[in-house]
This record gives sequence, C-alpha cells and structure tokens, in this order.
Amino acid sequence: MTSQDAPGKPGILRGRVALISGAASGIGRATALLFGREGAAVALFDRDEAGGKAVEQAIEKDGGRSHLVCGDVTLDADCRRAVQETTSRFGRLDVLFNNAGIIRRATIVDTSEEDWDSVMAVNVKGVFLLSRHAVPVMARAGGGVVINTASSWGLVGGARAAVYCASKGAVVLLTKSMALDHGAQNIRVNCICPGDTDTPMLRDEARMLGEPMDRHMAQAADVPLRRVARPEEIAQAALYLASDASSYVSGAPLIIDGGFVAG
Repeated sequence: MTSQDAPGKPGILRGRVALISGAASGIGRATALLFGREGAAVALFDRDEAGGKAVEQAIEKDGGRSHLVCGDVTLDADCRRAVQETTSRFGRLDVLFNNAGIIRRATIVDTSEEDWDSVMAVNVKGVFLLSRHAVPVMARAGGGVVINTASSWGLVGGARAAVYCASKGAVVLLTKSMALDHGAQNIRVNCICPGDTDTPMLRDEARMLGEPMDRHMAQAADVPLRRVARPEEIAQAALYLASDASSYVSGAPLIIDGGFVAG
C-alpha cells in the first residue's frame, strides 16, 4: 500500500500504521510526533507510562491517532502483545521502528556482567523479539518497513562504551541480515546511525562518566558541524526510511552524525 491508497490524515505516511519502541522520550518521542503529523497511526511501546501517555495525548491533540502499549522490549510476551494490540487497534502494521535503547559508559574491564546483559537485552534482543512478531504480520499483508536504531558507534569504536558499541554493531549487521532474509517478502530493513543527540540519555552519560555537564556536552559537539543533533533531525531520517521516498533502500545504515564518522 502506498500513502496515496489509504484514507486518513494528510501526510506522506497517510494510511500507514507504525509501532515505535522507546517512544516516550528522545528520538522515539520526536519520531512518534512526526509520524503522527505525517498521517500515520502510531502505536507507542515503552515502559514509561506517564511519558508515553503524554506523547499519545500530543498526537491526538494534533488530530492524529495513537495508542500506548506499556511493556518491556526484553520480554517476548510484551513484544507479542505490542504487535497484537497494534494490529487489533489499527488493523495493520506497516512500519516497525525498533528504537528502544540504553547505554552504559565503561571499559570492558569496568563493565559488570549485569550491565552487559542489560544493554545487550534492550539494544539487541529487543530488536530481535519485536521483529520476530512484526515481520510475519507484514509478510502476510504484502510488505512493510523495519527501521532499527543503531549508532555511529556501531560503525566505529568509542572510548569507555564497550558494551554499547558491541550492541550497536550487532544491530547494524542484524539489519543487513534481515534485509537479505525478508526482501522477497517486500519488507525493507534499514538502520539509522545517529551521532550524539540532545536526549536524556546523552545527558545521563555525563553522570556515568563523572564529568561536568558543560564539558560533556562540549565534547559531544566536537564534530565537523560543531553541535549535537536535535531529536527532530534524527526523526526526519526515520521518516525518510519509513516513506515511499526510500522505496529502493534496504540493508543500509543511514548515518546522521554531523560528520563524526567522516573524520
């Protein structure tokens, strides 16, 4: 189905249904609001009920359709329920944005086993579980789009971020593998690779590293464009991959990092 085939709010995602994990804040929130403005019905999947409700209300206040599913991307039952509630509420699922993620800033020596397991569970297993339930739904409907949130640190290493880099590198290659496996089902799979973005997670890193906030943010802005990204800018990249504008793009990591990887 193209955006011109289905009724609904005007926009380049008119008539589409999107499921977004980690939708209560940061990049997920910005993307949910943008997708809603562009005509998609948006299912929000997050553990943060209050934050998710606020996004749901903002979408509906703007004339869009939204539904919050509270749950944990590391739990198979919750991921199954998120897909089931999305299709039950809106009748279909066209776009899955696997965006939920966490970070721990430490070397491999200083990373606890608990932190390793937590980061890999959210950042990698969460992509696996949601996709495992969403892809068959898309395949039966004739196709769809999966977008995974990786990172520029999934393409190049980063200091004191061992498990985060490992998890995001895994997401990049999982994306490519999924694109190979499901292209014949008309399912495109891509990932976005943001650089430092002004989100609560970025600011929380300063605490993990024991750095003053101003110095941490200045270091994050030390890229060719001399600033960090806004969540809304990353959302625009997700919109491109969700839309017909990227109809021949699959298996690709889309870098949005102000020039960081180029250097």
